[in-house]
Amino acid sequence: MRIVTSIATALLLSVCGSALLSSTVVAAEKCEIDKRQSRAVGASAAKKVQKSFEAYTEGNLDEAISILLEANTNNDFDKAYVDRMLGNFYAEKGQMKTAIKYLKTAVDADILGGTDHAATMRLYADLLLQEKQFKEAIPYYYKWMEFTCKSDAQMYRRIGIAYTELKEWNKVLQVADKGLSLSDTPDKGLYQMKLTAYFNQKKYKEAVKVLETMVPLFQDDKRLWVQLAQFYLMTEDYDKSLATYDLAYKNGFLETDSNITRLAQLLAQKGSPYKAATIFEKHIKSGLIAENAKSLKTLAGFYHNAKELKEAAYYYGKAAAISNEGDLYLKQGRILALDQKYNDAIPVLKKALDAGIDNPGEAQFELALAYLSLKKYKSAYKRALLAANDKKTERSAKSYISYIKDKARMHNVTL
Repeated sequence: MRIVTSIATALLLSVCGSALLSSTVVAAEKCEIDKRQSRAVGASAAKKVQKSFEAYTEGNLDEAISILLEANTNNDFDKAYVDRMLGNFYAEKGQMKTAIKYLKTAVDADILGGTDHAATMRLYADLLLQEKQFKEAIPYYYKWMEFTCKSDAQMYRRIGIAYTELKEWNKVLQVADKGLSLSDTPDKGLYQMKLTAYFNQKKYKEAVKVLETMVPLFQDDKRLWVQLAQFYLMTEDYDKSLATYDLAYKNGFLETDSNITRLAQLLAQKGSPYKAATIFEKHIKSGLIAENAKSLKTLAGFYHNAKELKEAAYYYGKAAAISNEGDLYLKQGRILALDQKYNDAIPVLKKALDAGIDNPGEAQFELALAYLSLKKYKSAYKRALLAANDKKTERSAKSYISYIKDKARMHNVTL
């Protein structure tokens, strides 16, 4: 949080000497800020204050500070007044620790005029918050509200920031709700605090309710749509998650590879693998999703699930060419064989064996079936025997060996 201080207007009346409140009798029911009378500094300090203020208005901040440091303060009010000015000057100079020291003295004196004391308290609390003194800042925001008789949404927001940093989540929820009840318009920051608090308490269903309120209020915030979809996932409400991701996608709110991937995965899981494939492919081609073995394998899987064999085989092949992963060649070969493209399948299945797979018998058995379909019985028999040596394919291979022998005999082929 950046604290901006501009004290010229605030100090002008006091430096020149302000009158007392127009009414000398303050009703008992009036707020403390209204009951606290304004007054001018004593003659002893007034010259230094005036000279310092003039230096400040001319842009000589260092000179303004030096003059004030020489001021002779003969009473508590003069000291608090000068300390307030010094606190403001040091804050504007960016020396926050020194500013806090002087502002604390001015605030604790509790003697400045109503407006000045309120402004000093608020700046002091803001600087404490900025300097990560969260525990110390909180009571001064409450004191400011008590002194000014203002229940202010922005003050509750600052208190909420402090409690968030302190990880006191129940208090965050309390002050966020209080702030929201006081806000004239929906305050995104306060809602976000509630969301953070619920998330850190692992109360995901409550977090969903907050987001369900936020999304209609802040419809153009792309991040909220994604967060809502993610929280639906966390609560295993997959239908709502997909619906939210899909709507966000149609509105152009999904801008990262991870979000597109998640949408595609949900589409595939919920029975729309072809749509998943086309969306995923589109964003690989656009460059949003990196074209690598992993993404191509994922895309091939979507097309495979959609029974789009040509595309599935193509992308398994591209992924395998990058990674030289035997299992990918095996998948490509199986799909080509399933699509009755046996001549294309055979060299691919051989690549699977060359690249290495956990169970070579799987590729050998696929080769046996491909050669059998091409009526190349000798090659089919050879591959079936090799497949029979693998425990995973032993039974299936042996059941085909006698069949291949019969076919070879019928066609007068010597094995």
